[in-house]
Amino acid sequence: MEGYPQVEARLNRHGMNRWRSGHPWVYRAGIEVVEESTGREAVARVLDPRGRPLGQALFSRESQITLRFLTRREPPVDREFLRSRIERAIGFRERALTGRDAVRLVFGESDGLPGLIVDRYGSHLVVQFLAWGMDALGPEVTEILKDTASPVSILARNDPSVRTLEGLPRTVTPLHGETPETVVYHEGDLSMTADLRRGQKTGAFLDQLDNHRLAGSLARGRVLDAFTYAGGFALAAAGGADEVTAVDSSADALGLARAHAGRNGIDNVRFVEANVFDFLKDADRRGETYDMVILDPPAFAKNKRELPGALRGYKEINLRAMKILRPGGILISCSCSYHLSEALMEDVLTSAAADTHRSFRVLDRRRQAADHPILLGFPESLYLKCQVLELVD
Repeated sequence: MEGYPQVEARLNRHGMNRWRSGHPWVYRAGIEVVEESTGREAVARVLDPRGRPLGQALFSRESQITLRFLTRREPPVDREFLRSRIERAIGFRERALTGRDAVRLVFGESDGLPGLIVDRYGSHLVVQFLAWGMDALGPEVTEILKDTASPVSILARNDPSVRTLEGLPRTVTPLHGETPETVVYHEGDLSMTADLRRGQKTGAFLDQLDNHRLAGSLARGRVLDAFTYAGGFALAAAGGADEVTAVDSSADALGLARAHAGRNGIDNVRFVEANVFDFLKDADRRGETYDMVILDPPAFAKNKRELPGALRGYKEINLRAMKILRPGGILISCSCSYHLSEALMEDVLTSAAADTHRSFRVLDRRRQAADHPILLGFPESLYLKCQVLELVD
């Protein structure tokens, strides 16, 4: 079968270095020439400086990320190519993540489908087309999802700001069926709700599900969940804790967390609307202590320029959290900033511990859930870091 219409893109020395590294992205500066095209081609045939084929990539004229590799081979990129990739991604989740009614079915480059996100909430799918080339293939992807996943509805949450960099509009668009305002899903025994049209990401944060369960297994005594948002960590910890204090600066987020607590008959969680930095500082000044502190802040560094300030912020909250832990207490510290690497996060925690004159042992180093797999050679796919520390002295 003939593939989708393609344009040819020839790499220069910089692009070749990128290709040899195994990274799936090539920036505009790495491309020597792109042949004339109609402007509608979603796929590029990628060539080396001598014109030898290197593979095929999604193409974008607007974005600095001009090429996103689909394959380093020469099969036709057509409907069957997309179907095979989607079926493989869904099949992995069905084999490895049984019993979950909310799961990420497709995670972009990690599933060989750059710029495509597909999340399942029960019988409903939420998709995001985050690259120009993938957006152009959106109608084909939608039809394949209807055939392979048999959803009641498909909603396109094409509202992330990254679409602006691709020259794409930010919209929320129904693609198939009727998507309800909210959908119920489960985290173990907990019943949660996702707002598929207006909630964070595609409706809920699915990447912390495994870490929520870990917190629940370790929780005891007094627990503090900072940046609680919808209450995932707080409600998981409530089963083993005497009491949980859940803090967030957003009244809307706390309203959602309270609703989740009520939905599950949980009455040992206290919800506090406050700036977390101020709350931690005040707790330290008052001499309050906790058996577990959970830190799951939003991304402090959304780009490399913000990293120095982010490092100060991460150190501040971790230092304050370490100071209010009781002997033997547990700190669960998370970061969803890609630019804060695992090594940098370890440095921040080590520096904070040294400043408190306290010693911690590492119980676990964790990442995002398994339905958000990490692609070798693509560090951007490793964005969520989670360290579990126990106060020794």
